[in-house]
Amino acid sequence: MMKESFLKYLRLERNYSEKTVVSYGTDLEKFECYLKGLDSGLRLENADADIVRGWILEMMDAGMAETSVNRKLSTLRAFYKYLLKKGVITVDPMLVVKGPKRKKPLPAFVKESDMDRLLDGDSFDDSFSGVRDKLVLSVFYETGMRLSELISLNDSDVDLHKSVLKVTGKRNKQRYIPFGEQLKAEIESYLNIRNREVKNHCEAFFVRENGQVLYPMMVYRLVKQNLSKVVTLKKRSPHVLRHSFATAMLNNEAELETVKEILGHESVTTTEIYTHTTFEELKKVYKHAHPRA
Repeated sequence: MMKESFLKYLRLERNYSEKTVVSYGTDLEKFECYLKGLDSGLRLENADADIVRGWILEMMDAGMAETSVNRKLSTLRAFYKYLLKKGVITVDPMLVVKGPKRKKPLPAFVKESDMDRLLDGDSFDDSFSGVRDKLVLSVFYETGMRLSELISLNDSDVDLHKSVLKVTGKRNKQRYIPFGEQLKAEIESYLNIRNREVKNHCEAFFVRENGQVLYPMMVYRLVKQNLSKVVTLKKRSPHVLRHSFATAMLNNEAELETVKEILGHESVTTTEIYTHTTFEELKKVYKHAHPRA
């Protein structure tokens, strides 16, 4: 009876759509079936938190997605809140029930071999824009900096003598990122052609042919166009190159704390998502290489 009363309440007092009301009703029917499977005497009104947790486990074991489980729990929360309001129950069992955490999608990244093929190939000519565009990709991949950080990089932030970049990140927090000899040579080549061909350029390190600073959509487009030459990833953005940097570092045995500092993360927890990425890659290699995998 309380189930029908609840659905009527949703329909008439809360003005829920018929589709939503039907969905709530289906969720409650499925929970009722679970209760009857445990004990024919159990009813919706006397289920407790442990029983709900058992239902969660059964749904997860059956392979149901976290989002679907949480949606069904949302139905139960609304139902037991209604019963509490009506005085049918004195304790809401859902107050101590937590749904499964949604899995964060693994960040997309470009394989080291694909980046080598792009940066070491003949995709870029010797013109100013060709040299600049290649350097933009190299800086993203070899430093892990964000799009906004690359655009805001000034000449004064580039120390060729120490091979260090001073990066201004979120909340104007500054950090220093080291770079290697190969990137140093690319930077020198870019500066030579920029200073020779671009007159009256602004203080920004990366500029357009008219001397003005790059804008976000321009950088996004040049990254997408060039990554399209070597990968078929759905995402082909500057942030994917940031992911690629972190993944490559960890795959080559860099310490997590070091990668955290270079990326400018506040907490190592944020950086840990890349350990899952590298483990997924490890599993793929194992499955491909082991004769009994």
